[in-house]
Amino acid sequence: MCGIVGIATQSPVSDRGWLALGRDALRHRGPDDAGLWWSADGRVGLAHRRLAVIDLSPGGHQPMQDARGELCIVFNGEIYNFADLRKYLAAKGHDFRSKSDTEVILAAYREWGTDCLARLSGTFAFALYDGRRRQLFMARDRAGEKPLFYAPAQGALRFASELKGLMADPAFARRLDPQALDCYLAMGYVPGERCMLQGVKKLPPAHALVFDLSSGESRLWRYWQLPEYGGFAASAPADEAGLLQELEVLLEAAVARQLVADVPVGVLLSGGVDSSLITAMAVRSAPRVKTFTIRFPGYGPYDETEHARLIARHFATEHLELVAAESSVDLLQLLARGYDEPMVDSSMIPTYLLSRLVREHCTVALGGDGGDELFGGYAHYNRLLWLQQNLGAIPRGLRQAAARAAAALLPVGFKGGNWLQALGTDLRTSVPLIFSVFDRNARRRLMAGCGSWNLAAERIREARLPHSADLLQRATRMDFGNYLAEDILVKVDRASMLNSLELRAPLLDHRLIEFAYGKVPSRLKTTAHSRKILLKTLAKRILPPQFDHRRKQGFSIPLASWLRSGPWKAFFRDTLLGSDDSLFDQKTVSELLAGQEKGRANSERLFALVLFELWRREYQISM
Repeated sequence: MCGIVGIATQSPVSDRGWLALGRDALRHRGPDDAGLWWSADGRVGLAHRRLAVIDLSPGGHQPMQDARGELCIVFNGEIYNFADLRKYLAAKGHDFRSKSDTEVILAAYREWGTDCLARLSGTFAFALYDGRRRQLFMARDRAGEKPLFYAPAQGALRFASELKGLMADPAFARRLDPQALDCYLAMGYVPGERCMLQGVKKLPPAHALVFDLSSGESRLWRYWQLPEYGGFAASAPADEAGLLQELEVLLEAAVARQLVADVPVGVLLSGGVDSSLITAMAVRSAPRVKTFTIRFPGYGPYDETEHARLIARHFATEHLELVAAESSVDLLQLLARGYDEPMVDSSMIPTYLLSRLVREHCTVALGGDGGDELFGGYAHYNRLLWLQQNLGAIPRGLRQAAARAAAALLPVGFKGGNWLQALGTDLRTSVPLIFSVFDRNARRRLMAGCGSWNLAAERIREARLPHSADLLQRATRMDFGNYLAEDILVKVDRASMLNSLELRAPLLDHRLIEFAYGKVPSRLKTTAHSRKILLKTLAKRILPPQFDHRRKQGFSIPLASWLRSGPWKAFFRDTLLGSDDSLFDQKTVSELLAGQEKGRANSERLFALVLFELWRREYQISM
């Protein structure tokens, strides 16, 4: 993986110094090499930091021009089918000077133009300047594994892998977007193209953009989307054996493709279903497979080493158990600085610690992200289906009244409060926000010092709801396009790249995504009592018989216990109440802290506020 930054504008750029600063602000994404290129007319500048994974020679240097000097690209990611594409394009007459996948993108663009995206299988964010057409072409992978921010303004467009690449320019405006903050406080992340900074956008997953230097106009489009659900009748027999066989073939092929690298590769093995299946497939393709697991001494419920050992012994992997150092509260400052946009997920801490330890042994690692969204692995899917089956007879008006009462009367952090508020949701057309950080009433109180606060999150979220008559399809597609893209994949990208480690997700191969959403009936994913049905059936076939298929352990930390006393409690209190410039209402924050001490579930809410304040102060963001 790498870091990219650049500018395209209608007029020649006079102040060029910020581009090198922006590039080097992303050094952690690419410590192996650095490059910078300006077009002859001074209207386009591209810069790159390289983490060498494919073709370690100088032939992989970026920015990379084609042989004619007409095209130039900066690229972050990996194209897993680059060898097949290279062979095909060579047969069509394209010459190659390197063995890199970057050069394959250049040739693919020359052959197919922007339609080349349909041919690329991988994780990517790139910007390609076409000097013939005087246009900048940018694109992002289908699931959103690699990030890309951009800022259009006054006939110009700037872009970067991370916000800090743009903010390296001292003149770059740093003003908060109120609607984005409201989304953050409600959902725990900023969805879609929105960004926490005004004037900045994220290129959404599976989207491309062309900026025309002549007109100064941009064209944005979606080049791929989830397949339509088959709407399988509940009574129709499913070809479970055929689906199981197809799943095994697709997963084995995806893992094999993602094991390809010119540097050491490992597998992150938690001992859960997803990572265990990836390990099983990896040993089919590689003679020696390294597996890694991490444990936190003193926190037994979070220790997965025994489950990982079972898989490692069964498949005879070269297994390493990494022991994490004590999680210091000082990590929060580092993560607030590294994450650009804050996000409400304290598991970024163990993800960062794991990445730091694994990087000592390899440059690339495979993980199990995506399995829960594709195959119905989250516990809230069971509960939603149970609600649908058991509460349909209760008049919706009565359920809505109960939901309103819960919102008005229950204190923030009351366990089960979000589920009580979910009773008012029409499960025929919508999906409740089960993991709401702060509901409307709490956000209004929290932002009391900001005048009439714009409560926009519910409207924005409603506009992003998929249309499907099937509740599970609606819920899993919603999570794929939102929670996975804006939380899980952001967490993994930033934590790994802060340590110059490339993490890959075989379950997010687009063929597997299309299979899961287009072919697998909901009843083979999740019911009111079972989860990940098809995936666990495959696990029973190829994993050891002692494997616990029912276990579901999220990658988390004992944050609630850390906040009971000691440095974490003191740091949270000081960050939120010890400053005169806090954005949040101090009385409301004090109530949240008091509620946490009474045993309410406020630890993640407090984490949200602390991380935001650390980020805002680090980058001097104003309202």
